[in-house]
Amino acid sequence: MDISTIVFWLILLGLVIFVIGIYNRLVTLKNRYLNAFSQIEVQLKRRYDLIPNLVETAKGYLQHERETLEAVTTARNEAAAVLGALGDSDVGGAGMARLAGAENTLQGALGKLNVTMEAYPELKASDNMQQLSEELTNTENRVAFARQGYNDAVMAFNTYRQSFPPVLLAATFGHPRDAELLEFDDSVQIQAAPKVSF
Repeated sequence: MDISTIVFWLILLGLVIFVIGIYNRLVTLKNRYLNAFSQIEVQLKRRYDLIPNLVETAKGYLQHERETLEAVTTARNEAAAVLGALGDSDVGGAGMARLAGAENTLQGALGKLNVTMEAYPELKASDNMQQLSEELTNTENRVAFARQGYNDAVMAFNTYRQSFPPVLLAATFGHPRDAELLEFDDSVQIQAAPKVSF
């Protein structure tokens, strides 16, 4: 075997290793954003489980606000259904827009409930309502933190996928498009921040 044949095979081997490296990096980054989304999913499910308790607690005090309570329940059910319908292929894709829309509707309904609760001081003073509000606020913070992690992982995937030379091979390796960020409207604050005036 002459030197040119050896060089040819070494270059070919180097190219194969380089392409394998690109494939493995794309898979790693995709798995990171899928894992990050699973963290969001856990917190959203926790929040969906807390909302019926919140509504049930508020029912006794908000008898004349049935429409608001029904709106929260309906929005919660729709958001849970959208989350449940997401498959792995939808995570990072068009399913993110549907989930964001459902979450924004739910947050709007929770915001209206929060405003309504302000008119009922005895409801706000209820130990059960305070505990539920605190748990819901903590869950909102966890969702925001998990969403930040997901969006960071998506950005890392998209940046690598769009860079050269991975952009030439990404579609061939089963990554034909960028992953979608998960963007919600600002999270609802169940308990208003204290107001300070001088």
